[in-house]
Amino acid sequence: MVKRNYSIDVVLHALSDPTRRQVIERLGIGPTSVSDLASPFSMAMPSFMQHLDILESSQLIYTEKVGRVRICYLNQNPFSVMENWLQVQKSQWETRLNQLDSFLLKTRGKT
Repeated sequence: MVKRNYSIDVVLHALSDPTRRQVIERLGIGPTSVSDLASPFSMAMPSFMQHLDILESSQLIYTEKVGRVRICYLNQNPFSVMENWLQVQKSQWETRLNQLDSFLLKTRGKT
């Protein structure tokens, strides 16, 4: 198995668009065809395909051609990059808030 590096910048860019997030949410249910993914959106297929290209280049999804139908799959691995980054940020802010809380409690006791 090839270990891949996922760029958080690329993942966040791909998820910055509501259409792409809806596609990801739909693929969370299970794989589906491009035409089924596109059907809820009121945009031309070439515009929708640009969204899929961004999702595929970010490696959040991958596609497979089965006969005449292109099936899209969700790749959950890039989400771990975001999850790890968010966990670090959360930990840092919790530490800072705890330090501020301690400081304020000490300051309140001095007045």
